[in-house]
Amino acid sequence: MSKMRSHAVAFALLVSLAGPCGIQPVFAEKKYDVGASDTEIKLGNIVPYSGPASAFGSVGKVQAAFFRMINEHGGINGRKISYISYDDAYSPPKAVEQARKLVESDEVLAMFAVLGTASNSAIQKYLNAKKVPQLFVVSGATRWDDPKNFHWTIGYLPSYQAEARIYAKYILKERPGGKIAVLYQNDDLGKDYLKGLREGLGDKASMIVIEEPYEITQPTVDSSIAKMKSLGADIFLNFSTPKFAAQAIKKVAELNWKPLQFVSNVSISMANVIRPAGLENAQGVISAAYVKDPTEPKWDNDPGMMAYHQFLAKYLPEMNRADSSAMTGYNIALTMAEVLRRCGDNLTRDNLMRQAAGLKNFEQGSLLPGITVNTGPDDYAPIEQLQLMRFEGEHWNLFGEVLSGEFQR
Repeated sequence: MSKMRSHAVAFALLVSLAGPCGIQPVFAEKKYDVGASDTEIKLGNIVPYSGPASAFGSVGKVQAAFFRMINEHGGINGRKISYISYDDAYSPPKAVEQARKLVESDEVLAMFAVLGTASNSAIQKYLNAKKVPQLFVVSGATRWDDPKNFHWTIGYLPSYQAEARIYAKYILKERPGGKIAVLYQNDDLGKDYLKGLREGLGDKASMIVIEEPYEITQPTVDSSIAKMKSLGADIFLNFSTPKFAAQAIKKVAELNWKPLQFVSNVSISMANVIRPAGLENAQGVISAAYVKDPTEPKWDNDPGMMAYHQFLAKYLPEMNRADSSAMTGYNIALTMAEVLRRCGDNLTRDNLMRQAAGLKNFEQGSLLPGITVNTGPDDYAPIEQLQLMRFEGEHWNLFGEVLSGEFQR
């Protein structure tokens, strides 16, 4: 089969996942809540298109393009998706304002893929009180996996704590006598990573010689990196968002500091972190992944990745393939499309939550082999596995096995 033909087949497969093609559920009586009708499903979204985390704006841009593609192919079960996305500039008060607008004025069926730990924390109680689904939160904070207290909120990204525990396990094996320096964002994101690291180190937590917070309003973290080096640390964990992660990697190199270096999964983007930091400065940096790298040649003939590339080529050609946030947005949109497909003609908020919490070994072509989406009534953490990787040359190279960072008490 020619490469062009392979791309066509892969793209057709992608559309069939969410479009009206293929096997359809047997629908009972039509049921709707606000935001759904015979012809339309309204989804509300909030993403930082501006501000200190604007690098994550790609998530919203890709999802808007994804649902445009779905609508061009007939929608989901014959209904067009109205994807309404607003900017909060990574500001929790602005997120609250935008959430109220989406729920009370735009009257969306659900909030979907809102980005950021702080922004989602700010709107969680409001949405749960209103019984509005807060689906597939773009954050790895553990608070999204709490169905008992927040029935209407489901996360998506692997847990930050679990990711940090995986790093701790590696450190204990490879450098058990090391001195650890931690840079972390001073909010729930950074604190979750720090908590997971401490748990993973257990009685070896004294290996940590400095825990250095930064605020997202800071211009740089250069002084923090200098302080860490001065303490003699030989292991550096960079629990930062893209702008600051790139600064830190670059400053480490400028100071000729040579620690064993880790960067969080939220900051593995070639476009927004590695290239700005300098490829030569990122050599040997370790992170963890759950999706295939769209810039990695090994996936060139992979059907799932061919579908992704063809989707971008047609619907968002200006998107940088090296932007990992684009892949994040795409993955979450794939999952949401499947949930809506399973809802059939029962587009109530209750049924939407039921379907979102009923995904069993759901495979998506862009996830790493062995990683699937799983949820349940008591499990609101869709992705719970990661694989370590190291930056070498011009690419991230996977190593070891797919791991779970589940905490064993």
